[in-house]
Amino acid sequence: MRTALCDRLGIDLPIVGFTPSEHVAAALSRAGGLGVLGCVRFNDAAELDRVLTWMDENTGGKPYGVDIVMPAKVPAEGTQVDLAKLIPDGHRAFVDRVLKELSVPPLPDDTDERAGVLGWLHSVARSHVEVALNHPIKLIANALGSPPVDVIGQCHDRGVPVAALAGKAEHAVRHVENGVDFVVAQGYEAGGHTGEIASMVLVPEIVDAVDVPVLAAGGIGSGRQMAAALALGASGVWMGSMWLATEEYLQTMGESVAMQQALVAASSSDTVRTRIYTGKPARLLKTRWTEAWAAPDAPEPLPMPLQNLLVSPAHNRIHAANDPSVVSMPVGQIVGRMNRVRPVADVVAELVSGYEEALSRLDKTR
Repeated sequence: MRTALCDRLGIDLPIVGFTPSEHVAAALSRAGGLGVLGCVRFNDAAELDRVLTWMDENTGGKPYGVDIVMPAKVPAEGTQVDLAKLIPDGHRAFVDRVLKELSVPPLPDDTDERAGVLGWLHSVARSHVEVALNHPIKLIANALGSPPVDVIGQCHDRGVPVAALAGKAEHAVRHVENGVDFVVAQGYEAGGHTGEIASMVLVPEIVDAVDVPVLAAGGIGSGRQMAAALALGASGVWMGSMWLATEEYLQTMGESVAMQQALVAASSSDTVRTRIYTGKPARLLKTRWTEAWAAPDAPEPLPMPLQNLLVSPAHNRIHAANDPSVVSMPVGQIVGRMNRVRPVADVVAELVSGYEEALSRLDKTR
């Protein structure tokens, strides 16, 4: 399974895993892949610094990376108060009404309802980069394509390569022109922010369009699919959804039992691509929350970052409610294979064995 990507990143397996859980990221790195910690849940730099220090101490000296959310064009954010004023009262009333209809209770009085909201702002993402570069990270990935060129330069000055997600070949070319070192070709099947081209078509298009290593993302949850990704020209795979149904995920997100129950019960048809999560198209688990936003009386989602500021407090309440029917969670169509909760090491072992079986099967057809 070793590819040039492994040599470049200092890993044993060409498996890169995005996760908001430091426990999952550390476990994946220890298992031979590259755990990439999502930073968007961190409102302040001190909290991220504390968690990355934990990563330094719990990866067994293995490499890891971080993922930020930063558009290439710097938005005119204004202050937090100014942004809040841009959210229409009708949207707030709709969210309040839906939460009441879904029987989602308020958070306890001593709970910060806005936890994890500010990480979507450009200025906060820049602080995430500054903190991460003070740790021995081996990769910075950006979930919204190329980060600003000055940020790429800042990373390169510290010897840290940059990866960016792309849903079209033209986006990948632009990323490389901006200085990006790795392109994540993310197909339509993927969870979270995703484009309209399926992985089987997208991966070879991007491989042919750029001269940097390409990671295949979207619909990958087995060794067979890993083998297919490498056959299409990818140097490795980028996986996110599969780690949601792991034991380590609960170590970080202790109140995610209902979410895991919903994921394990879902089929590959139980997702929807919508703008209700962030303001940009993202694939989510289909639940009563997504159905409410699809109703005729629902307002149109707001642009990023306003939609984040509108719904993030609601997501915190939904998460705390622990109701599988209401979960709001980005996940890809691979959810149909996520039929049990298990350790990260078991997922990795199954990927490796499935990959070897796929190669053996192909060898016998020659």
